[in-house]
Amino acid sequence: MARLAGKIALITGAAQGLGAAMAQRFVDEGARVLLTDINAAGAAEQAALLGDAAASIGHDVTDVAQWEAALAFVEARFGGLHVLVNNAGIAAGSTVEATSFDDWRRVHAIDLDSVFFGCKLALPLMARTVRDTGVRGSIINISSIAGVIAAHNSAAYNSAKAAVGHLTKSVALHCARQRYGITCNSIHPVFIDTPILSALTGAMGREEGLAKLGRQIPLGAVGEPDDVAWAAVYLASDEAKMVTGHGLHVDGGISAM
Repeated sequence: MARLAGKIALITGAAQGLGAAMAQRFVDEGARVLLTDINAAGAAEQAALLGDAAASIGHDVTDVAQWEAALAFVEARFGGLHVLVNNAGIAAGSTVEATSFDDWRRVHAIDLDSVFFGCKLALPLMARTVRDTGVRGSIINISSIAGVIAAHNSAAYNSAKAAVGHLTKSVALHCARQRYGITCNSIHPVFIDTPILSALTGAMGREEGLAKLGRQIPLGAVGEPDDVAWAAVYLASDEAKMVTGHGLHVDGGISAM
């Protein structure tokens, strides 16, 4: 049985990497999915691969008006929204002293403010869709293990991703109090083999870079996009109906050290 049958999802940052992997698995499990990305052409290409169950729209997640447009689009195209995946983000690495004010604001705008915008603006549509269809809803915020374990050279990224984890808990408690039938959880991946790692592996070559990163992880390897995608499928499914306010670590054991 398809685990997400009857559900409508919106996934940001879906032109590649984790977002594209989640969109694939969601469609495989019976959902209809709107893929959004500032890279509109990339999102459209991924949606075309998924067939009639998918659509796409260009979307700058730091722009409230574009959030409103994306939400109006998913309602018009598919009839509502059950699942929101706040996945869009950037990686940035520098110390607190080396981080410019502009870089600090940019990282927080994309990695944190966009999650707030998504949750705030999507909830009315999600609550209405859940009420009208009787199908449970869920918000999944993609944080990072960097929001749990700090590094000396990731001041802005650590800050933004840690805040996503705590915002998730606040949203979860709000939804529970309002009896919306919507859960809210975060996923905290370790290094995953996606284009975002290119800044870390480029200088030494892909294979050597991945091997070096993998040696930092107890399981001995970086993750694959499907490791996160399957976690998202679980949290979006009714299997996780009693899981809310939780941070799921897809981290190969690194946070246990």
